[in-house]
Amino acid sequence: MNSASSEVAVEAAAGAPAGPRALPNGLAAFLVFLSSGAVLVLETVSLRLVGPYVGVTLQVTSSVIGIALAAIAYGAWTGGWLADRRDPRTLLAPALVLAGIATAVTLPIVRYAGEVLRGGAASAILLLTALAVFVPAALLAAVTPLVVKLQLADLRRTGQVVGRLSGIGTLGGITATLVTGFVLVAALPSTVIVIALAVLLGVTGLALGAYLRRQGRAGLPGPTRAKATLAVLGLVGAGLSAIAPNPCDTETAYHCARVDTDPDRPTGRFLLLNSAQHSYVDLADPTHLEYAYTQWFGAVADEAAPKGRPLDALHLGGGGFTMPRYLTATRPGTDNLVFEIDGALVDLDRRELGVRTGAGLRAVVGDARVLLGEEATDSRDLIVGDAFGHLVVPWHLATREMAAEIRRVLRPGGVYQQNVIDYPPGRFIRSELATVAAEFRHVALIAPPAAINGQHGSNFVIVASDAPLPLAALDRRVGGLTEPAVLLDGAALDEWVGDALVLTDDFAPVDQLLATA
Repeated sequence: MNSASSEVAVEAAAGAPAGPRALPNGLAAFLVFLSSGAVLVLETVSLRLVGPYVGVTLQVTSSVIGIALAAIAYGAWTGGWLADRRDPRTLLAPALVLAGIATAVTLPIVRYAGEVLRGGAASAILLLTALAVFVPAALLAAVTPLVVKLQLADLRRTGQVVGRLSGIGTLGGITATLVTGFVLVAALPSTVIVIALAVLLGVTGLALGAYLRRQGRAGLPGPTRAKATLAVLGLVGAGLSAIAPNPCDTETAYHCARVDTDPDRPTGRFLLLNSAQHSYVDLADPTHLEYAYTQWFGAVADEAAPKGRPLDALHLGGGGFTMPRYLTATRPGTDNLVFEIDGALVDLDRRELGVRTGAGLRAVVGDARVLLGEEATDSRDLIVGDAFGHLVVPWHLATREMAAEIRRVLRPGGVYQQNVIDYPPGRFIRSELATVAAEFRHVALIAPPAAINGQHGSNFVIVASDAPLPLAALDRRVGGLTEPAVLLDGAALDEWVGDALVLTDDFAPVDQLLATA
């Protein structure tokens, strides 16, 4: 009996099927590491792809994670089922090539479908995230069971083989998550990341197919027509990606950002983040406040201290730097400190919105909650809360503990004003009012009458202080604007808030309170 026959006999005695040798251990590990990591790259980047159309909320994040896990489950199940019915060597290279094509096609599919599915409806979120993730992730998830099947040449080592490859797959996912979140998203546009991943998967599949053919094993499908079909699909995917509408002028680590010119005001500029209007700046007139809520901000700032007196102002969220510019123009000598988490957005503001940092205007990049904790007690006259993740106040900036930090930093008699967006039935704005009122003695609300009555969603501005507020003056100011608003305070405000939940760091279901259904 020759050595090859002896090897087969040993395998048969161990209960393992005789057949071609398994993949080299290094190649098997690489394929599992790559495919598992690619799924996590897709999952992370897909949040950036769908954000401009459905926002970046807890529901969107949950949908992406859930769809990715479903794709992994179905892909692994299908890959295992196929591995028991066909030689995995005939499936590995095609799976990688098809995953590369599906990844490339993800860009145009999401961008065309996103234009149709805009909004925050649950069905739109689930469908768009499924289009972004499911097919390529399922194809990639099928790779691991195919590789495992090939490596199980000796059933006495099943646990070792499965455990090793499972661990390598997990390491691939961890590595991809960290590298994508900390490096790739900050350095490259989503389009570049997705196309690069598609090319990597396609090239790996082609190289694997060539390797298997040289080893006398099946690689990519043999007929020329099948290969031509794969090549055409890849070219179509790349071509569609190149011409698909891109909603971003600049893609930052947090936003898809764009600056548009106001057709009715040549010096006016709209700042759009994830396709939603977040700021308006008039390059020639910093006192022009376009949006109603910024006019309410301006009224509060005007009444916070005698006219023209400089203030020490802190802004939680920069956006287009509308309010710092207004305070500098109306109160020369004001010290504006802006906490903005998105450094690339600050750079965009400098390039296109005329922001000039320096004396009187400082921008510090970082999370407002963290940076606020480093501010001195009794150091600010005015704090403006205008930080949003898409259209949602980040939960950790909406809690009682955050309000307590704001009160600590404000000087006696200082004023805090906070922008909140909510929709009927208005559960979040009521909870946020209850939360702020738990820390401040005097609280008022500015909003359109129809929003107070629950007829439609709107911006709401909360005004709070430990000293009595200039209610009469504020009431006159907001009631006389182009878009009249009402001022609620005292018993009327208490009745409107009712027994709303006070949000804390331990329990702040902001996204659920904002849900309209």
